[in-house]
This record gives sequence, C-alpha cells and structure tokens, in this order.
Amino acid sequence: MEAQKMEGKKGVLLNDIVKRAMDLLFTTIGLIIIAPILLLISILIKIDSRGPVFFKQVRVGKNERPFKILKFRTMVVDAEKLGKQITVGKDQRITKIGHFLRKSKLDELPQLINVFKGDMSLVGPRPEVPKYTAFYTKEQKKIFNIRPGITDYASIKYRNENEILALSNDPERTYIEEIMNDKLKYNMEYMEKRSILTDIKIILLTIKAIIK
Repeated sequence: MEAQKMEGKKGVLLNDIVKRAMDLLFTTIGLIIIAPILLLISILIKIDSRGPVFFKQVRVGKNERPFKILKFRTMVVDAEKLGKQITVGKDQRITKIGHFLRKSKLDELPQLINVFKGDMSLVGPRPEVPKYTAFYTKEQKKIFNIRPGITDYASIKYRNENEILALSNDPERTYIEEIMNDKLKYNMEYMEKRSILTDIKIILLTIKAIIK
C-alpha cells in the first residue's frame, strides 16, 4: 500500500516537472511569435481610452499565495471602484476595444507572462479574487495545491459568463452560489485526473471554442 502511494507521488511529481517544462517552452515560443500582436493591441488600447495598457488584479494562486494577474485593460480606469468585481452583460465600464478583446479572449494574452514567471500554468483552475475564495469550503481549497491556469474545462463552459449573469436579478449572488460552485466541481475533477494529455485536450478545446 505504501509502495503504491510512493509510486503515485512520484508520478504526480514527474507530471508536474514535465508540465512546468512545457509551460516554459510554449510560453517562450508564444511570446516571441505574438510580440507584434501584443504591440498592436497595446497601441489600440492607448488610442481608445486613457490609462495603462495592462490591468493588474490580485488573485489567489498555488498554496493560497496572492499574485497579480495580468490582462490587457478592457475597462475604464478605476472600474472596480465604479462597480462589482464581476462584469455583467454589456457593462458600461467596458471600453470599445475592450468588448472585442473580451469576446476574442485576446485580453488574456498577457497571462503568458504570469505563466513564464511561475504564478500560473497554461492549463489549470482559473485563479479567483480573495473576495470570492473566502467562500471556498475546506474541500474546495484543495485546488490551491496546484498552479492556477489560463484555461480549463470551466473556462470553456463559461466563456460567455457575463451574458449569463446579465439574466440574473442578483448577478453576484448567482455567481457565488451557482457559477462559482459549478466551476469548482470542474476544477476538482481536473485536479484528480490531471495529466499532460488532459492539458493538451483542454488547450485544443479552448482554441476550438474561441474560433467557434
């Protein structure tokens, strides 16, 4: 029994090492290839509205360590002071270029930098803000044993999350009690069955969903 546990731990450790190596390899190649796109988007953001190119927000990562996630700014400056930490439907705080970046998921591209730094992985549970992780149960907090990611099964299912929340009379309550808990079920399942092949599958499904 102990031997099986040891073998299991070795398998998980080997998987994590290979996963990190793949993250570094593909992130480095990806950042070099898309550098012109990143520059173009940065210019468009500056032309569209005043403020910084990047949006930084504190999220909870592996071992519950807080880090600052990077995104292209898609909302007006100080948007969080003007409303909730979730966006609903055609949120008035979203800029013109921001609507396109969100719909195409191009606003997520700067997170490749987070992956390179080791804060995130290409695939893994999406990192949440401290305000909402405070609602996690002890069981749900097990997802903090692995690095959060840019994409996962929950991200694919809820790629139009803000449109779903727009149908609710109380969007924040709907997010906490329904959507967030459903996402966590997907995250827990991923954590138990994670593998390199699963990660490749999720990446391909994500690309398919974006194109569709």
